[in-house]
Amino acid sequence: MPEQKPPDTQAAPGVQTIAEPDSTGLGHRTGPVVPGPEALSVLRPLGTDQVRLHPDGLLGRWGRRNAEDTLPHCVDNLREHGNLDNLAAAAGESDASFSGMWFADSDVYKTLEAAAWELGTSPGDPALRSFVEETAALLARAQQADGYLNSYFTVAAPDERWRKPDWSHELYCAGHLVQAAVAAARTGVSPELLAVARRLADLLVERFGPDGVEEVCGHPEIETALAELYRLTGHRPYLELARRFLDLRGHGRLGHGRFGPAYYQDHLPVRDAGEVTGHAVRQLYLLAGMVDVGVETGDHTLLDAAERLWDDAVGRRTYVTGAHGSRHRDEAYGDPYELPPDRAYAETCAAIASFQWNWRLLLATGRARYADEMERVLYNAVASAISSDGRHFFYSNPLQLRTGHTGSGEEAAARRLSWYSCACCPPNIARLLASLHGYLATSDDDGLQIHLYGSATVSATVAGRPVQVETRTDYPWHGRVELTVTAGETADETSEEAGPWTLALRVPSWCDVYGVRVDGKPVSAPARDGYIRLTRAWAPGTKVVLDFDMPVRQVSAHPRVDAVRGCVALVRGPLVYCLEQADLPSGTVLEDLRLAAHVPITASHREDLPDVPVVLAAGGTLVEQAGDPGDPLYTLAGAGERHGAPLTLTAVPYFLWGNRSEGPMRVWIPLASPDDQS
Repeated sequence: MPEQKPPDTQAAPGVQTIAEPDSTGLGHRTGPVVPGPEALSVLRPLGTDQVRLHPDGLLGRWGRRNAEDTLPHCVDNLREHGNLDNLAAAAGESDASFSGMWFADSDVYKTLEAAAWELGTSPGDPALRSFVEETAALLARAQQADGYLNSYFTVAAPDERWRKPDWSHELYCAGHLVQAAVAAARTGVSPELLAVARRLADLLVERFGPDGVEEVCGHPEIETALAELYRLTGHRPYLELARRFLDLRGHGRLGHGRFGPAYYQDHLPVRDAGEVTGHAVRQLYLLAGMVDVGVETGDHTLLDAAERLWDDAVGRRTYVTGAHGSRHRDEAYGDPYELPPDRAYAETCAAIASFQWNWRLLLATGRARYADEMERVLYNAVASAISSDGRHFFYSNPLQLRTGHTGSGEEAAARRLSWYSCACCPPNIARLLASLHGYLATSDDDGLQIHLYGSATVSATVAGRPVQVETRTDYPWHGRVELTVTAGETADETSEEAGPWTLALRVPSWCDVYGVRVDGKPVSAPARDGYIRLTRAWAPGTKVVLDFDMPVRQVSAHPRVDAVRGCVALVRGPLVYCLEQADLPSGTVLEDLRLAAHVPITASHREDLPDVPVVLAAGGTLVEQAGDPGDPLYTLAGAGERHGAPLTLTAVPYFLWGNRSEGPMRVWIPLASPDDQS
C-alpha cells in the first residue's frame, strides 16, 4: 500500500485543507456543501457548529431520535447483514462469502458520513466514535495498492473490475466514500478516512481524467462528491474530473441496457436535456452534481439546465408531498402528470436527493422557491419514511394504500420495515438528519437568512460582528415564530458601533397572510422575492415575532393528473394530511368515503392522539352499497352515488401514517357532489 499523501500545500484560496476541520477561515466546522470563495453562489452556508437545534422542537426531536435510534440501528444492521464482513474479506481478514447487493459498501459509507456529522455535534458517543475509527482502519486495510476499493469486485468478481460501468456502481460507491471522508475531515473526526478516499480519488483521476477512459457511471453520485472533495482540498483535478464526467454523459456510452439510455440520463448531453427522465435518484444526484460543478467552474449553462429541469420536475412530475418517481418498474419518472397515488414509487432516497439538490440551487441563486421545496419534501416525503421509533423505514412512499393491498416485494411493503436487502434508504436518512441543522440558515454580505423554521440557535459573523438569533416555535404545527437577536462583542473594542445588517426571513409560498412585530410593535414588511427583509442596527435582545396564518387548504391537482381528478388533498402549513383506516368506524371501507366540500374543516388536538399535535376534522359521507356482492363493476354515466348519513373524517399528518396500525390510507380524497348527498 502506498504511503499516505500529505495535504495539498497550494490549496485554492479559502478552500479547506486536510489538516484543519475549518474551511471558513472563521474557526467553524462546515457542512455537507461549501461553495468556494470564487463560486457563483450568492449565499454562504453556516458551519454545523453555528446552528444548534433545540431538543424541544420537532426538528430537534428528529435529530435526537436519529442519534439515539436510527444511527445505532444502521450500525447494528451493517454488522448483522455482512457489510463489514465484506470489507474484512477484501482485506484478507475473513473467508466469508460476499453478502448483499454488489453496492453494499455504499451503505457503510453513508453510515460513516452520518456518524461523522453526529460526532461533530455530539462528540461524546464512544461507541459511535469506535465505529468510525475501526471502519476507517478496515477500509485502509481493504484498499488495494493502486487505491482501488470495492469489496464486491475484490471478493466476488475481481475479473469484472471497471468492466460494467452501466451496472457496477463502482463510481457510485466511491462517491459515497468521498462524501463520508469530507464529513469526517470537516468535523475533525477521522483524518485516516480522508486519506483512503483521496487514494481512491487519485486513481479515478489517473484512469478517467484527461486522455483517460471515456466512461461514466450508470448511477450518478461521483460528480457531486468530487466537486466537494475539491472544495475541501483545493486539488483542481478532482473538480475537472467531475466536469469531465458531466461532459461525457448523454452520448449513449452506457448502451441501451434494460430500460434504455434515458434511464441513465445518457440519452442527451446534460446541458441540452429539457425533461427529467429515468431513474429518479440517479437524475437528482446528477442534477446536484451539475449545480456543484456549475458554480465552481462558472458554467452558467449547467446552472441554466438544472433550473430548467427543476421547472419540469416540480411543475409536471412531483407529488404533492414533494416525492419523485411514479413508476415501480424502473424506479423512474413517468410521463408529464403521470402521478398515480396508489402506484407512487416515491423512493425515500429520491426525496433526500431532491432536498440536497434544492439546497444547492438555493445557495447558487438565493431563490425562495428552492427553500420552499426543501420544506415540502422534508416534512412530507422524507419524514414519512421513518417510523416514530426511528428504527423502521419505507423504501417507497405511496400516497394511497388500498383496502386489500397485496403489494409484492420489500419496496411495496404496506408497513415500514426494519431493514432492506437493498438498504440504501435507512443510512441515507441517517446522514441527512445528522446534518439537518446545517440547512436552516445562510449568510451573505448583507446579513443572515433563515430558510427553515425550527427551535434553534443560529450564530454567524455579520458586518464584522458576531450575532446570534435564537428561534422559538412550534412550527410546523403552529405559525408563530419568535426570534431574539443578540449582538455580540466586537473582537476589537476600539472599533466603531456595529452598522446595520439585514435579517431575511422566508415567507412560505403557502402563506397568504402573515404579520410581523418587532419588540411588540407591528411592522409593515412586505415579502420581496419570498423573504421579509428587516434592516437595522440590531440592539441586543431585539425580538421579532412572525405569525403565519395556517388555514386548512383543499388542494386540487392539475387537470392533466388523471389519477386524482375529482379529489382534493388537505394541507395545513407545510404538512400534507391523509385519512387512515385507524380513524374509521369498524367495518368502514376507506375507498367508500367522500369529502363534503361545503363543510368547514377545523384543526384541533385530540387527547387520544398525544403524538399528533394537530389533526383535521372534516365533514364526509359514505357511499352506500359501494362494495356489495353482485354490484356491477360499471354503470351508466350520470347514475350518481347514494350517500348515507354525514360523518366526521379525521385527517392526520401524512408523515405519521402507519405508526398506529397497518391498514389503508389515502392523501387524495374524492369530493362528494352536492347533488349526490342525501
